[in-house]
Amino acid sequence: MRRLKEMLVTGLALGLAACAGTPAAEQSVEPVEPAEIVVIAHRGASGYLPEHTLAAYQLAIDMGADFIEPDLVMTSDGVLVARHDPWLSDSTDIADHPEFADRRTTLTSPEGVEMTDWFVWDFTYEEIRTLRARQARAGRDTSHDGEYQIPSFEDILSLAMRHCHPSDYANPAMGSEVNLGIYPETKWPTDHNERGLDMAGAIEGALLTARKDYTCQLPTYIQSFEDGILRDLSERDSMADYTLVQLVYPEGYALDGAPSYALEDIAEYADGVGPFKSLLFDLRTGEATDYARRARALGLEVHTWTLRDDDIAPGFESPQAEIEALLEAGATGIFTDFPDTGRAAVDNWLAAQD
Repeated sequence: MRRLKEMLVTGLALGLAACAGTPAAEQSVEPVEPAEIVVIAHRGASGYLPEHTLAAYQLAIDMGADFIEPDLVMTSDGVLVARHDPWLSDSTDIADHPEFADRRTTLTSPEGVEMTDWFVWDFTYEEIRTLRARQARAGRDTSHDGEYQIPSFEDILSLAMRHCHPSDYANPAMGSEVNLGIYPETKWPTDHNERGLDMAGAIEGALLTARKDYTCQLPTYIQSFEDGILRDLSERDSMADYTLVQLVYPEGYALDGAPSYALEDIAEYADGVGPFKSLLFDLRTGEATDYARRARALGLEVHTWTLRDDDIAPGFESPQAEIEALLEAGATGIFTDFPDTGRAAVDNWLAAQD
């Protein structure tokens, strides 16, 4: 996929160079039209069930998500598991496990924040399996706390492969009617590497093994806030068919130390960009920015985050209105905790374009 995009970007770059002396407002660069707008289930159907559990992913599939998104961290014995962060206290019952009471440690985050918690990389996979997931976001249903284990990436791939579409199988008769993809995010890859845990190699191995075992090329996007791991993966021939996405914070949104990336630089090693939604829509003016147009002119897909029914951006009357504004601004995909809402909003918006 990246080889094809390199050809596209080269052509677009020549076109942009021809406009080099033209003010931005006067340039008429035609955006790259997406084949479809995708709905990405952020941490599964995390608005309804504890995030990053097989139940939350399955519910997202049932609700019509195009992709399920597992955030990946690693255990001390090198197993990829799904947690939004390396620490465990806010999304599991680890504090209720006296056998782990002395395993709390203190470290400094990539953003320079000191934190004391239990960290996944200090536990074996078998130890992590003794924990149970909890609702991590305040104000949401906690009735399913304690019901679900922490899944491995292998578990999630196995679930997703059961929904592999006939067009993605070597043997189409084996496929499902659901056209599902998977969208893993690498969490803190540099910190893992410093502990001798090769996240890039582990993800590569898991994906290639799943492809071989299931004879299916599941649509797969790999995202990260760190460009280093994406650049690494982009140079591996075995990963050429996978889509890489650089996540991007707006200035002032994240803590000091969060990197910023120019779209032109991202286009050199990635296939898409995952901007925070305020990069696409300026709430101060009520107007769309040109961020998505510029990204798409470089051949990048634009998947924005995060849409939540219970946390709508100021100025919008409904989650649907917020989603529609982002699509109008040029997003080609949305990350949402509520995939049923996202599916309905995207389908309605697409129908209105006909």
